[in-house]
Amino acid sequence: MFAGQRVLVAGAGVTGRSVVEALIGLGARVTVTDADPDRLAGLNPAATLAPSLTAPPQGTDLVVTSPGWKPSSQLLVAAARTGIEVIGDVELAWRVARRPTWLAVTGTNGKTTTVGMLAAILAAAGVDAVACGNVGLPVIDAVLAGHQVLAVELSSFQLHWQSSVRPAAAVVLNVAEDHLDWHGTVDAYAAAKGKIYDGAGTAVFNADDGWSTRLADGHPAPVGFTLDEPGEHRFGMVEGVLVDGAEPLVAVSDLPVPGLHNAANALAAAALARCHGVAVAAVRAGLTAFEPGDHRAVPVGEWDGVRYVNDSKATNPHAAVSSLGAYPSVVWLAGGLLKGASVDDLVAEAGPRLRGVVLLGAEADAFAAALARHAPQVPTHRVGPGDDEPMMAAVRAASGMARPGDVVLLAPAAASQDMFRDYAERGEAFAAAVRRLRGAG
Repeated sequence: MFAGQRVLVAGAGVTGRSVVEALIGLGARVTVTDADPDRLAGLNPAATLAPSLTAPPQGTDLVVTSPGWKPSSQLLVAAARTGIEVIGDVELAWRVARRPTWLAVTGTNGKTTTVGMLAAILAAAGVDAVACGNVGLPVIDAVLAGHQVLAVELSSFQLHWQSSVRPAAAVVLNVAEDHLDWHGTVDAYAAAKGKIYDGAGTAVFNADDGWSTRLADGHPAPVGFTLDEPGEHRFGMVEGVLVDGAEPLVAVSDLPVPGLHNAANALAAAALARCHGVAVAAVRAGLTAFEPGDHRAVPVGEWDGVRYVNDSKATNPHAAVSSLGAYPSVVWLAGGLLKGASVDDLVAEAGPRLRGVVLLGAEADAFAAALARHAPQVPTHRVGPGDDEPMMAAVRAASGMARPGDVVLLAPAAASQDMFRDYAERGEAFAAAVRRLRGAG
């Protein structure tokens, strides 16, 4: 299909590099561009390197863009203007002739956890499956590796650039304000998420989330889940046990991750697996064996009756409110880049459980203003720009506020790139600061 085609790959990060290798292997004539010339180093010598292109080279048949490139990027606008098709890596993976079964997951929060749970269930069932997509392994690599089933995490960026992906079953976990700097409006963001249902064999939806329910409305094969008794929906929770109709799956207390938001993630994973024909016993075994990823509600340790928890992956307000809701009394470390989102609803909901708040990062003012409006009684400390080690200063301040029984929780509700390379580096800084402060290494 791609043999002899002249394809421009936009972006030479992890995804772009996989796309380049795949296209060359498929016989395409590949040109690669990136705004950072250093990122072009070490690419397959069969590719033509063209730093910082603002328009596709003459004769280009197709542009494959990396997920983070906005539609407003000069290069992509120029491609569209000249009638050159622009697709993403996920669309490319679908168009490759080999067709494993896709079980696809999107949502503002919980995607990686749900995909990990789904992969654990499929492994327990003995299925040749792999977690891929936004979770780390590029989808094109998973397809070319020949796996039978893909547990695919899809971001709104990836869904924006696809048009023909048809998963066997798909779920939108939830939708809340995020990436408005990319999509412009929450409606456009939700519409991108909803594309996961286009042509899906089954539309699994979260009956407790208005956006998920609306996006699945009208699909010919909907399957709902709820944290209440199932009622009209197939999956739900009865007296602390997750169920498929009348059949018990697993007790919430047996899940290896805390919080009702993770119970919802487990229901979504179970629904996708059951739609694929996986037995209840494998669902139970997979969910109890699931190991959460780094920086997702990971305990760092407990000292003097105070627990320290790293949830640096809570990179938006919707994720943070779920994280905070898992604990009754919290000293909250928050701040970073909000990407256009508001924290008012988050602060109003979390206020009663806050022992104190420590703010750091570029948009600390927005958090401070929301706290003044909705939780003025909560002690707040701001880490100043003069602190040489801001995370150490933040952990020290939080530790001083905490009392036995409290949780010191890093759930920033914002992106990390104002101070750190990514959320992982932020989480590592938090864990290191806790251990240094508490003398644990």
